Formats: sequence, C-alpha cells, structure tokens
Amino acid sequence: MIDEGSDEEFVDRSWQFLLHRAPETEAREAALAKLRDGTISRASLLRQITTSDEFARVALLDDAVAFAAGLRRAPRDHNGPPRPRELRAPASSDERAVEIPWVLARYDDEPRVLDVGYAFAEGAYLRGLTALGAAELVGVDLAEAEVPGLRPVVADVRELPFENESFDVVFCISTLEHIGRDNDVYSVDAPRAADGDEAALRELRRVASRVLVSVPTGVHDDQGWQLQRTPDDWVALFERAGFLVYEDELYLRADDGWRTATLAEARDARYGECAGAVLLAELRPAKLGEKLRLAVRDVRHRDVARRSTAAQ
Repeated sequence: MIDEGSDEEFVDRSWQFLLHRAPETEAREAALAKLRDGTISRASLLRQITTSDEFARVALLDDAVAFAAGLRRAPRDHNGPPRPRELRAPASSDERAVEIPWVLARYDDEPRVLDVGYAFAEGAYLRGLTALGAAELVGVDLAEAEVPGLRPVVADVRELPFENESFDVVFCISTLEHIGRDNDVYSVDAPRAADGDEAALRELRRVASRVLVSVPTGVHDDQGWQLQRTPDDWVALFERAGFLVYEDELYLRADDGWRTATLAEARDARYGECAGAVLLAELRPAKLGEKLRLAVRDVRHRDVARRSTAAQ
C-alpha cells in the first residue's frame, strides 16, 4: 500500500488516514518536494506524521471513541447504558479525553438524538456521534458545518425550532458555558444574557427526555467568552431549570493526568490553557416518575457510585 499511487495521492491519503483531514497547502508542497528530491521516503514521512503532537491527540481521542463503542457493544448485566467512571487521560490532554468517552458510552440506542454545539466539535467526537447509528441525528449550532450523517439546524439553543419531546437524548459537550456569552471568538453572533445557560437548559428540558452534559468547573470565573461555575452552582442551575441530576462525576487535571476528583478538589480548580476540572452529568426532567425511578435505583444499587457533587 505504501508504494501505491502518485506522490500527490500518497500525501493526501496519509493526511486523511492518520490525521483525518486534508494537508495544508504549504505542508503538502513541502512533503512533495522532499519526496521528489529524495530527502525523505514515504516511510519516513509516515513516521514524521505519527510522531507529531497532532497525531498523538488524534490517536488519544480515537481511542476514547473506540473505548466507548466497545463498552456499548459488550454484554451487560443491567438495564440501561454502560456507565464508566474513574476514567484516566494524560495531563498533556485537554478535557475532551474524558468528556467524549464518558458521554458516548452512555448512549442507550435511542432513535432520536440531538447534539448541541456540533459545528466546532472535535472530528473524533463527530465520527463517534454519527457511528452511533441513531435513526435521526440532528446538530444545532449558531454556525453550520457539513457532517455526513447529521442534519444541521442553525438556531439558538435558547429558542429551539422543535416540538416538545422531539428527542430521546441530547449531547451537550462543553457548550453550555458559552451560551449568552461573547461569541466573537467563534465568529458567530447571538444575544448576550447573563441567564443564557439557564434558558438553554429549560429549552433542552422541553425537547428531550435525557441530557448528557459537560461543563468546566472550579473557582467561579467569568472570562467573557465563557462562564465557569463552581460544581455547586452548576448543580443548582440544573435543578433550577427543572432537571434532576441522575448521575454526575467530577474530573480534575492533576500532575499525573486527568482523574476522578472529590468535590473539594473540583471547587478549587482554576481554568488555564484548558479546564482544570470538569463536571459530567446526566440530567432528566424532574418529574415524579423519574424521582421514583431514581429512588428505586438508589435502593437496589446503593453501593454503586452515582454522584460526585453530593456533599462530602
């Protein structure tokens, strides 16, 4: 395979296969020039790509998606989706390395799926999302992107153009903290409002039966383009919007990598080059039936961890 096709075809194929994207014009021309004058072989070009920081990140996130898919395929001794906890990821990675597998593993074969914020999502996550095989997969964002297998809808999540209970599950990864904030960094425009995240949550409660969400957490930090709340404030916001927290878990970026965090540790985390801590949660409408179902679950599985944000 390494000897097949022209140099142009080989370079394009290598970037797509290893990095899941087309090469930049400058990088493509540089690689072709080196191949033509014999400065580098095709094997050495592959080695350069596979030892790059970009490839390391692609491989890490692809592994995260594969891990979640493997859990969903594996036989289970309980009803409902897999619920992996105590995930790990290297300290050099950002929060996506724990958010993506935590959320995708909890997909339970629902036919109607909505993703909020898909247009700026990681390629590995989008590939994992479309691979779920949902009968209906919709992405909503203020910007539009072409993702095979996903129907794009340009809309503000605070005013969704969907009927009540249109979706079985919503994925909302690291998006809620930006709603109602300064979105210039994303080159999109939307009304700013201090209660943007709460308004969005109320809309998600209206259109969906279950919401899987991730948000940065730690010391309260209003950065203009996003708002980091404390774990306690996030939970209070979820409940104020009409949700009950069915499950949650806190993660901390420590010196030895990403790991499960205590509530006290997460409260002290600070946002740096990426999140210092994240809160991952499954939210369900706070209806009587859900409350009863949750109470029964807690009695039957009292030894199984469900909440990180409960008082410790």
